[in-house]
Amino acid sequence: MLFLTLKALISGILIALASTLAKRYPGFWALIASLPLVSVLGMLWLWGEKPDASNMAAHVQATFWFILPSLPMFLVIPALLRAGIGFWPALGLGCALTIALYFAMLALAPRLGIAL
Repeated sequence: MLFLTLKALISGILIALASTLAKRYPGFWALIASLPLVSVLGMLWLWGEKPDASNMAAHVQATFWFILPSLPMFLVIPALLRAGIGFWPALGLGCALTIALYFAMLALAPRLGIAL
């Protein structure tokens, strides 16, 4: 339970720091937010709990394939905001698109020989 609490604290502090500092330095903190910190932390936590190279390789490869469907969201949300759509509807539409693309990836991956 202590390890779970530590993981949550470290992860939460990083997210809070990025969102707080983004108010003053949006470009720089967009760079920080774009770093795969969650993925790297996830790899560290997974390795700490189960140091298995083949399991880690499968996890990292699946993470790559799930990043791809999330990328259009980062183009759709700014386009909607610039078109006068409110933040919450733009965020909702961006997330809905991402979810739809995740399901498409889940359906297409086995047909393309990609193991998720």
